[in-house]
Amino acid sequence: MEASLSALPERIADIDQLEEVLSRPDAALERDLAAAEGDILVLGVGGKMGPTLARMAKRAAPGRRVIGVARFSEPETQEKLDGWGVETIRADLMDPKALAGLPKAKNVIFMAGRKFGSSGDQPLTWAMNTFLPGLVAESFRDSRIVAFSTGCVYPFVSIDEMGSTEDTPPNPPGEYANSCVGRERMFQHFSAQYGTPGRLFRLNYAIDLRYGVLFDIAHKVSDGKPVDLSTGHVNVIWQGDASRYALRCLAHATNPTSPINISGPETLSVKWLAEAFAKRLDTQPVFSGQPAPTAWLTNTAEAMKLFGYPGISVATMLDWVADWVARDMPSLDKPTKFENRDGKY
Repeated sequence: MEASLSALPERIADIDQLEEVLSRPDAALERDLAAAEGDILVLGVGGKMGPTLARMAKRAAPGRRVIGVARFSEPETQEKLDGWGVETIRADLMDPKALAGLPKAKNVIFMAGRKFGSSGDQPLTWAMNTFLPGLVAESFRDSRIVAFSTGCVYPFVSIDEMGSTEDTPPNPPGEYANSCVGRERMFQHFSAQYGTPGRLFRLNYAIDLRYGVLFDIAHKVSDGKPVDLSTGHVNVIWQGDASRYALRCLAHATNPTSPINISGPETLSVKWLAEAFAKRLDTQPVFSGQPAPTAWLTNTAEAMKLFGYPGISVATMLDWVADWVARDMPSLDKPTKFENRDGKY
């Protein structure tokens, strides 16, 4: 019997427990997956979020095939997925022959993409974020496709507003964010051409205890390093909630595909977050810079209407992250660079 979200631990003891909590389904997900019949194919499953999302899908629909595809440069990721009952296929998605040979599942979660290192090799970034989505959208024209995107496709907005809505025209800074606009345009083009239902999953700052905006802030507070306030406000969401919403989007796909903003509904002050961590870590925060009047913020009213409030609150995330950092638990060593305002990563 699967543990429910209501039975949450006060602390996350280790990576095994973290991955179990991150991948917990709920009754709403099980209902929505029942309405979205067919196997589930997760493309780019080897990233930060893919393994627990695929595991969650298998836990929510144990009688269905859940297939994860990646290059698996870290073999232990493939081993974990296999152990969780997720079928794995080692493939380079940029290889057209490999892509053509994949199972034509009715449901596709597209998670492949490139962010960090984008400024060092812009052509590869555009190929991964724009050319590959075109290949996938054409190859899986008969599937439902939930394509991971980012709130970075929006321009900065005033912190006095409620964030960009799905109707806000994309106009971001930097090549990375513009390549993500290109990704969306490819899925939109082929969705309109072939009648492919889907969603463009504009995610802002998923939180895992091993990385994320909260981890970055807590680690600086713990180490006595300055917390940069230049980007003074953020939206965040527990990665498990984001995974549930992504999978539920399969039952809420539109034709043609359409964007949906995914994050927590709160606009959080970075200064307040640092002070909250300092209290939990029994230290004093150090700050640098001044908060800008604008930030990358999204309005998640549409997601809240469809899915309800996230299962994990901000206060719980703060407690879990502070405890994890205080015990010097493992990190993925992948800073979010949320402070950057020039779009270079």
